[in-house]
Amino acid sequence: MHSLNTSRRTPRWWRRALVASRRANLFLLLEIASAALLLVMISISYLSFSAQPQAGQLLPSGQAAAMLVGTLIPALAIVVFLGRRIAIKRAGGTTARLHIRLVFFFSLVAAIPTLLVAVFASFLFQSGVEFWFSDSSRGILENANRLARGYYEENQRDVGNETVTMAGDLRFYLQQGSLASPDFAEGYSLQVVGRNLDESAILQLNGNDELRVVAIVDPDDNGEGQRVTRETIQQLQEGQTVVVKAGPERIEAVTAIDQDAGIYLYNARIADTLALSQWQRARSVLAAYDVMTQRATTLQLRFNLALFVASIALVGLAVWFALRFADRQVRPLTRLVGAARKVGSGNYALRIEGRTGHDEIGLLNRAFNRMTAQIEQQTKALVGANHQLDERRAFIEAVLESITAGILSVDPQGRITLINSSAKAVLNAENGADPIGCQLDDIAPELAALTASGRSHGIVQYNRNGELLTLAVKLSPASNGQVITFEDITRQLLNQRQAAWSDVARRIAHEIKNPLTPIQLATERLMRRYRKQIVQDGELFEELTSTIIRQVGDLRKMVDEFSSFARLPKPVFRQEDPVDLVRQAIFLQEVARPAINFRFEADGDIGLVLCDRHQFGQAMMNVLKNASEAVESRAKQDDIDFRGQVAVHVERSNDMLTVAITDNGVGLPQDGERIVEPYVTTREKGTGLGLAIVNKIVEEHGGEMSFVPVESGGARVIMRFACDPVGSDMANDMAEI
Repeated sequence: MHSLNTSRRTPRWWRRALVASRRANLFLLLEIASAALLLVMISISYLSFSAQPQAGQLLPSGQAAAMLVGTLIPALAIVVFLGRRIAIKRAGGTTARLHIRLVFFFSLVAAIPTLLVAVFASFLFQSGVEFWFSDSSRGILENANRLARGYYEENQRDVGNETVTMAGDLRFYLQQGSLASPDFAEGYSLQVVGRNLDESAILQLNGNDELRVVAIVDPDDNGEGQRVTRETIQQLQEGQTVVVKAGPERIEAVTAIDQDAGIYLYNARIADTLALSQWQRARSVLAAYDVMTQRATTLQLRFNLALFVASIALVGLAVWFALRFADRQVRPLTRLVGAARKVGSGNYALRIEGRTGHDEIGLLNRAFNRMTAQIEQQTKALVGANHQLDERRAFIEAVLESITAGILSVDPQGRITLINSSAKAVLNAENGADPIGCQLDDIAPELAALTASGRSHGIVQYNRNGELLTLAVKLSPASNGQVITFEDITRQLLNQRQAAWSDVARRIAHEIKNPLTPIQLATERLMRRYRKQIVQDGELFEELTSTIIRQVGDLRKMVDEFSSFARLPKPVFRQEDPVDLVRQAIFLQEVARPAINFRFEADGDIGLVLCDRHQFGQAMMNVLKNASEAVESRAKQDDIDFRGQVAVHVERSNDMLTVAITDNGVGLPQDGERIVEPYVTTREKGTGLGLAIVNKIVEEHGGEMSFVPVESGGARVIMRFACDPVGSDMANDMAEI
């Protein structure tokens, strides 16, 4: 009741805002906003620090702290959001709320103090840096440097002035006497000692422009000698009063005593090492300060960047610690959830090896392991049963595919539920759509009619693309329909008829051939013996005997065809040129029938093939003769403008030689599939043995023969011969074995 009152006191607009935020994926929007704000602050910071301020000028402390805070807040937010995503990914969406709460709590605890410390450290650093890079600090260093340098330069000027004054005194001494006089030497020594010089020498140029030491005074006995170069003398000759050189150990000065006489004075005083070192140190400190002043902005940027990285690292460490802590707290539940998902995906052998104590988690783990063990046992039993069923089904399918008879199964509605490859080949369903699920009446209406008749077997004439097949069909009832088994017996019936006709032809040839020769000989003898004796009706006698002889010849030709069909000799295979054999057959027909246009075409190099020259030529002659007679028959039926044509095309591919003979004659009869059977003919005087003999020749050559009607009229006879009939027969025998 209290919660109900609380929900009622919650403003409606707030509840709507919460629902809208969940639908709009508020966290995704916050992540995008944080990333955008971080990029904006990084750009502003980069522009502020790269604006090239004056040397030693720093960004204002307030501005630097504001940029640090403005960059740090979205960066910390991104770290927190990243921890949230990692928590969701680790929890797999099941215990993500605990992960998210821990990450948020630890991030908040670490982010607020870190942000305050970063701001305080930034202000502290800015105040210290501003003092050290102020004008007063620089003035102190510059004054110290000027003081040390002035003291050292004062020593240089003192040595130079003493040298010029001493040169004037020595010039006066030379006016009183020469360089070799004792008075000059005494006065020279007093000058060196009195002016506190450590070394002095009088130099003179000789005629070769070489410096020669005329006199030297070394009170401290340094023993180093003077160092005057020709360049120093040249500077004095050009009008310079004195040349002073300051080194780390001594201060040297050279001036002219008598420029015309080439006499010069060299003085040296040991330098104050402490003063020199103090000056050099002050100068190096000032130079280092100048370099640091130039890098003041860089130092400021580095310090802020270090604070930024340290803050991010602290918050990231807090997030990592929160994730680790959450993992330790929810790991058993997460492991159990993951195991349940794996079991759901099929891994029934999975067992939880974690806590199995007497607490709730241990009890849950033990129950889960018992459940998975039972599921695994039952699954193995089911898998074993399915495996046996699959093996049995595979065996049945292999048996169905291996037998030559066609087998198909139909349900009570007449839909095909099973069909093997032999049935597909007979029903011409190999290249089309899958017949499974189709109506049997649509695929094979003849078989559908037999199943509807209720008979258990029968002979069906099936029309496959114009080819009439004879099928022996047997029907067996099944639990959910019927199983239809059929076999194509067309070739078997044809072979039976050919065998029967071969036996009949052999008997007829034997019975007719024996009396033909005596009849012909007797008729010829009657004609020779009685032709001159018969005066009356002699021409009639001669015509009758000629008719007998001619009819005997026709009977002999018919008997020869019977003999050829009954006992076709075994072919003798040799390497022959099929193109030449076809051309010879065409030439004979062209000579016999000049009114027909014969065309020949061969694809590429046909080469040689193994064939029986006589039988191959006989087959070509017979087919060309039939084509020519079909053209002549159409010419008698059509008008006078009809032009008969016979085209022969020869090609070789895949070890097969194909000869296609196309004519524009009367075409094929309606029962064209029986045209190769013995004694089936469409001509008045035909015996019906020509194409039967050709078919046997083609089969003896390892090939096949087919007939195709031409749409414009006529027919096309296609004969395919094996290029190596011997090898083809051996391969067929091996396949049968």
